[in-house]
Amino acid sequence: MADIVQVKRTPLIRAPRAFSRLGRWVLGLVIFLSMVATAPPGAMAAPYAAMVIDARTGEVLHSRNADTRLHPASLTKMMTLYIAFEAVRNGEISLDTKVKISRNAASEQPSKLGLKTGQRIAFRYLIRAAAVKSANDAATAIGETLAGSEAAFARRMTRTAKALGMSRTTFKNAHGLTQKGHMSTARDMTTLGRHLLYDYPEYYNLFSRRSTDAGVRKVPNTNRRLLAAYRGADGIKTGYTRAAGFNLVASAERGNERVIATVFGGKSSTSRNAKVAELLDLGFRRAPSRAKLRRPARPPYQGNRGLGTQLASAGDSTPNGAAGKTIRVSGLVKTSLRPKGRPASAAPEVPTLLAEAQTDTATVDAPTVETPTAATEAAPKLDRDVLQASITAAIAEAEVIAAVAEQASAPIAKPRPFVGLRPMARPARLAENQTTAKPEPVVVTRLSTSGGRYWGINVGRYGSRYQAEKVLLRTALAEMATLDGSLRKVVRTPRGFDANFLGMTKESAALACRRLSARNITCETVGPS
Repeated sequence: MADIVQVKRTPLIRAPRAFSRLGRWVLGLVIFLSMVATAPPGAMAAPYAAMVIDARTGEVLHSRNADTRLHPASLTKMMTLYIAFEAVRNGEISLDTKVKISRNAASEQPSKLGLKTGQRIAFRYLIRAAAVKSANDAATAIGETLAGSEAAFARRMTRTAKALGMSRTTFKNAHGLTQKGHMSTARDMTTLGRHLLYDYPEYYNLFSRRSTDAGVRKVPNTNRRLLAAYRGADGIKTGYTRAAGFNLVASAERGNERVIATVFGGKSSTSRNAKVAELLDLGFRRAPSRAKLRRPARPPYQGNRGLGTQLASAGDSTPNGAAGKTIRVSGLVKTSLRPKGRPASAAPEVPTLLAEAQTDTATVDAPTVETPTAATEAAPKLDRDVLQASITAAIAEAEVIAAVAEQASAPIAKPRPFVGLRPMARPARLAENQTTAKPEPVVVTRLSTSGGRYWGINVGRYGSRYQAEKVLLRTALAEMATLDGSLRKVVRTPRGFDANFLGMTKESAALACRRLSARNITCETVGPS
């Protein structure tokens, strides 16, 4: 009888339990992978770096990984805007120049203004869109307009960065989207922010605007949350890409103190803003309450060196259809020809001069017979003593020439000396008869050495002299760029005390009023009375 083999059977109740454990493990793995895939890109370990400085002196108050080369993202547009301001100041372009948008600029990835290929827009609106909205299409259009192509503009950006002392920064585009080799550091971006503040103060107010008119529409500021939440914050620029994380260069002013803080690699915009606020607080705690302002040195003007040829002014002739402009590349003269000397006849021999002089003397001494005419009768008679003195002087000149000729080692061509008649003094009888018109007296009402600086501005009328002087001082500190060198003066009137800045030109007074009005400060220009 065959052996009966008994097979051990697993109870059916256990199988579902085994499958249940495996299912839970697989489900957990799927959930983890989905969380990783859907997490904010900046949260995936973007390197962190930070820098805090006293803006007045440049003193470093805090740093961490400040020299590590990282992706700057849209902080790049700070350099794009710096060069745009530089170009306007040096006459490359005006704020009202109409720029033709290329296909390359119109096709940039968001954030963007929504510009269309072939559209024309004023240069000032491109600046506003890049500074406030952080528009990539506007930044590219700025670069193509100033350098002909984005690649050429990126080279100019890098040259300018080196001139500013940003030694570890290399730019490859005008907007900051991730590209190989497009790198910077927290220290370099902090340096750039300080130069924007002090090199071009007339444009710095762009970075504090909560929104602005960009020509085609009104756009909000990407940094509006920090501007609204942190007391004294007035800029500067945000940035974000997957590789960079959430970046920000911020500046704030409280009283006489100003601090700039930079953060690279934030995990979110909220956490980044909180970290920047923490760093700004640290900066205000460490910065001295009083410090002498040491403005950074403005770098030499870079321009579009290395282009080799002049850019055509028509937009279609530039790369990618970018709108260009005619730029004088170089006016250097390679060689300078020396002017040739004027041809001169050989100097007459001294005996000849003496003979001519003696002949002239004999001619004068000999009596002459002339037919009297109306002209000769009216002419005054020549004084014999004057003629003799002239002849004597001519002979003396000839003797001097002879002495010099003997001392010279080589014959040198000398001009023929004048041996003719010397001019006579006006006869006394004619001087007596001539009537001279007396000049009319000139009444001087005011003597001024101001060089045309008769204009000024009025920043309000106040109830006391102390209050007016206080407002003048506060305004002068807030607007040093245009009010530097002007005279603060309080004028008492029947209605109160007027706070005035005097000794300005008409143009500087108008500019100061525009900038103060943008800060909601009352201002009126005052012309010469």
